[in-house]
Amino acid sequence: MPARPEHPELPTAVCVMDPAIAHEVLPAELRARLSARVRLAPGPARSSSPAAFPAEFAEAEILISGWGCPRLTADVLARAPRLRAVMHAAGSVKSLVSDAVWERGIVVSSAADANAGPVIAYTLALITLAVRRTLTMAARCGDGRRDCGGRTGADGSTVGIVGASRVGRGVLAGLRRSDAGHRLLLADPCVTDEEARRLGAERVELAELCRRSAVVSVHAPLLPETTGLLDAGMLGLIPDGGALVNTARGAIVDTEALTRACRSGRLEAYLDVTDPEPLPSGHPLLSLPTVLVTPHIAGAQGSEVRRLGRYAVAEVERWVRGEPLLGAVTREALPRLA
Repeated sequence: MPARPEHPELPTAVCVMDPAIAHEVLPAELRARLSARVRLAPGPARSSSPAAFPAEFAEAEILISGWGCPRLTADVLARAPRLRAVMHAAGSVKSLVSDAVWERGIVVSSAADANAGPVIAYTLALITLAVRRTLTMAARCGDGRRDCGGRTGADGSTVGIVGASRVGRGVLAGLRRSDAGHRLLLADPCVTDEEARRLGAERVELAELCRRSAVVSVHAPLLPETTGLLDAGMLGLIPDGGALVNTARGAIVDTEALTRACRSGRLEAYLDVTDPEPLPSGHPLLSLPTVLVTPHIAGAQGSEVRRLGRYAVAEVERWVRGEPLLGAVTREALPRLA
């Protein structure tokens, strides 16, 4: 962590995010808590252009960023020569952080841990629907029949988790805590057999996971090697009547291959992310009865975004006290994060 300046006054902090959500992310009580530790510039700044940043940006040691903050390029950072820390009150910082941030030695923290909670809860709900083949059952009721037939029990289903990310691990923990007795599989090349066992899962290769799972839930980051990871071949291994859940990144799944599998009635799909996003009007996935598409709402929404503000404020407090940051992001780790 870069050395703290040795001046006695409170460090200056500037908030830059979409003003439409800033009051929800940082409501009055959190801004008051911040003001006990920093000299908080009025705002938030209009985030559409760095030119609209407040004059205090030139003196800022801390930037509290969020959705809508422009990318921190060398030109932007040149306007903030004293900037030492970026506390991102949102999830991914990939679109925010440039090489210039690391070259300046600026500390970066993300509230991704706080954002993971709603994603985990949402994913667990989708998996609950998927193991019960909810969309298939609902489609059978479309003709008004009282008895839809084909009822299936959910207990003991095999659920495959693709990627031991923070969300993937949280989903595994949630499934372990349930009393449904699910068999849990994990595919992640960076996880050992022993680590998978500690997570309550059996580590297998992706192909085996697909062959054995009634539900496949995607939690890998989007990387060159994961783009199109679940292609026609992998999707074809999922047993008939199985389901795919994706709350990670749409491009990890081959959209056309998934469309074919769902159109045939072989698979269900529960998608909070798609490729492209959003899907064009009239795309088959939007109308197939065994596909649920939601508009990227698994992460913090509405009142939930206050969690992100609380996390960022706590990180500011830790930095001011000289303590390690819980959400620290490093240059080396960034490529493999969501």
